[in-house]
Amino acid sequence: MINLADPAREHSLYQEFIEPEVLRVLRSGGYILGPEVDAFERAFAAYCDATAAVGVSNGSDAIVVALQALGVGPGDEVITTAFSYFATASTIARTGATPVFVDIDLATFNLDPRRVEAAITPRTRAVLAVHLFGRVADTEALGALCERHRIALVEDVAQASGAERLSKKTGTLGAVGCFSFFPAKPLGCAGDGGACVTNDPALAVKMKQVRVTGATAKNIHDLPGGNYRLDPVQAAVLRAKLPHYEQRIAARRRHAETLRVELTGVSSALVVPSDDPEGRHVYAQFTVRHPRRDALQAALKKRNVGSEVYYPVPMPYQRVFAGLGYVAGQFPAAEQACREVLSIPVHSELREGDIAQVVDAMRGALREIEAA
Repeated sequence: MINLADPAREHSLYQEFIEPEVLRVLRSGGYILGPEVDAFERAFAAYCDATAAVGVSNGSDAIVVALQALGVGPGDEVITTAFSYFATASTIARTGATPVFVDIDLATFNLDPRRVEAAITPRTRAVLAVHLFGRVADTEALGALCERHRIALVEDVAQASGAERLSKKTGTLGAVGCFSFFPAKPLGCAGDGGACVTNDPALAVKMKQVRVTGATAKNIHDLPGGNYRLDPVQAAVLRAKLPHYEQRIAARRRHAETLRVELTGVSSALVVPSDDPEGRHVYAQFTVRHPRRDALQAALKKRNVGSEVYYPVPMPYQRVFAGLGYVAGQFPAAEQACREVLSIPVHSELREGDIAQVVDAMRGALREIEAA
């Protein structure tokens, strides 16, 4: 089976760099924050062309840390996309604020800036824009809108480490960028990990306070916070992988281009994702659309090609948000995406023969379901 991610193969390619660093940390006895996390933060900030990075426990907590540091809390609203992983919206709720959902641009799967302004109210404190599947949202339009209304633009970069828009890297396109290093992500560690990246030194200081239960000194707590620390072992894994990350992005992009060329025109019903003409798409997922998505997925499974539906339910319609009063039909683009999307393998560890197998399986699966 060719799967959407292969962390074991990835580790085997880079174990000579990773394992000595992990062993060094284990032997050091420094298991909470400390110089290992500091070193990764400096390296990751430099990679992002940013002033500061703050290592945190995971990508979801990164958003909570960022929002709390920005002062978001009960009574506030944060505008976000209707189509993303549930954590995007749940982190807003965890701060006590209310998520306000806006539909997407179906061509990019990202937040539609044209719909954002109508959702702004006097309670709006931030826009949380997701760079879904590794393609950067329209941060110029969103940033201009946020500046005009004096609210913060926060980037959910869980799937887009190293992605770019107009030659600027994610994490530097708003007030703060929130990263996930979950093992299946383009830049992943060996467990959970995340980071907040910013060009605002004062905000970086506040985020470091939030990640250690809001402490400004030992046993002095001035902010609401939590235990959101990045583990030094994971910091060591990430720092060992970071010098090789650009070549892995290049591999993802090559695989995506092969899939795009080989699958375009195979079926009039298949919609293949386009590349980003204004930036660098890093293809956390290669997500196609087809009206018979479930049949396509089943046919691929028979051909030993894994796939996943990211995501089957628009976030506003999750039961936890029933009290917000959203009803079916309010987010037509997100709803269509949820019916049609299917992500197929594109990860950097795929071999040439693997990509050929994915292409052949897609062609065969399409013939099968469209002949039925």
